Amino acid sequence: MTISARSLPRVGTVLVTSQGLALYVFAPDHHRAITCKGTCLGTWPPLMLPSGGRLAAGAGVDRRLLGSDRDPAGGRVVTYAGWPLYTYTGDVQPGQATGQNINLNGGKWYVIRPSGRPLIPGP
Repeated sequence: MTISARSLPRVGTVLVTSQGLALYVFAPDHHRAITCKGTCLGTWPPLMLPSGGRLAAGAGVDRRLLGSDRDPAGGRVVTYAGWPLYTYTGDVQPGQATGQNINLNGGKWYVIRPSGRPLIPGP
C-alpha cells in the first residue's frame, strides 16, 4: 500500500491513497487513536492495512511518519504522524477533497499535509 502526496484543487498538497483519494484526520482522535465508531465509519472508512501488507511512502511522503495502529474493530489502521487516516465516501472520484473542514459525526475533519499537520483553516 502506497501513500503519496498530491496537489488537489482548493487544498494544495495533501496525502492520498494509491487510487488518488484524499486522506483525512478526525480532530477528536488527537493524533492518537480512532474515535470514529459506529455510523461514523460508514461515512469515514479508516484506511486499513491489508493483512500481511506493507506501507510504502510515495513521492513527497516522509516514510518515518507512516505507521499503523491496532483498530479496536480488528486489523490495523494506517497512521501518519500518529493520526489515524480515513477516506470520505463523499469523495466519489480521485482528486476530490469534499470532506475538508466538515463538522460531522462528532468533530471536524481535515485533509493532512505531508508535514503531518492537518489543514486547519485560520479564523
